[in-house]
Amino acid sequence: MSEQSVAEYRIEDLAHHSGATVRTIRAYQDRGLLPRPERRGRSNVYGSAHLARLRQIADLLDRGYTLASIKELLEAWDAGRGLGGVLGLVAEVQGPWTDEEAARITRAELDLTFGGGPDDAAIAEAVELGVLEPIPGRDDEFLVPSPQELSVAAELYAAGVPLTAISAHLWELRGQVEHIAARFLEFTTEHVFARYLGHNPPTDADAAEAAALVRRLRPLAQQTVDAELARAMRTFATRQLHRHLTSDDPHPMSDESRSVTLPSATIRAVQALVGPERTAEFITAAAERELGKRTLDTLAARGLSTTDFDQKP
Repeated sequence: MSEQSVAEYRIEDLAHHSGATVRTIRAYQDRGLLPRPERRGRSNVYGSAHLARLRQIADLLDRGYTLASIKELLEAWDAGRGLGGVLGLVAEVQGPWTDEEAARITRAELDLTFGGGPDDAAIAEAVELGVLEPIPGRDDEFLVPSPQELSVAAELYAAGVPLTAISAHLWELRGQVEHIAARFLEFTTEHVFARYLGHNPPTDADAAEAAALVRRLRPLAQQTVDAELARAMRTFATRQLHRHLTSDDPHPMSDESRSVTLPSATIRAVQALVGPERTAEFITAAAERELGKRTLDTLAARGLSTTDFDQKP
């Protein structure tokens, strides 16, 4: 029997067309997810609405919904509130958050890039991290969700960083980035999305507007992190370079001797002049200027003394 010409199904036929098992269909009925079939004599008859509902449930399960939340959504649908906006919001949130496209790489290419020989432990670690994903039926090939991330690992390895250190760093970095992502979502939910999520589920219009906001705000998290990372890298890289360039001092000063306490009145005056964020920079520049001035005065005085000595009869 074809799906197009027959609008009535026995439970076995419904299972065949929907991809669900007979047991699953009955379980959905018991939980109120699927309407009861029409009773005809001693037979239960299902229609096209049952088939559509099973496909909706399967789609929502694929999107990560639980059966309890699916029941709420379907009840809203039955009450005339619609699912279009909600599903659009789900699709927007679960869609790609980057323009980067996945690539493929062979095991031979991996071995050549990372040391020239097989390293099963490193491959297993990369798979666990999600840097590589196995391709069913292809033991010699992997999917690379982020070619940029793999390229960074290859550059670090070529620069002399061991694979174990790269993996450990990525685990640590991932935890920190996930914390940043969670805080950004908490922040935007509190100040932006809370008004759209007051209904459970949200109305069609609210869900559609929230989806549009997701599209607008999606790049902001990465832009903010990029800017702050660039600022932090410049600050710490400069500090690190300065520390290494001055490490050949035969009489390095201790941290305690570098610490100088200034009168609070002086600090307040400098803050009023240049602002709190530039106070330390101003004091450092002033100290360097004073040291330079004194050095020039000393050199000039020595020059004058030598001249006076030379001019004596």
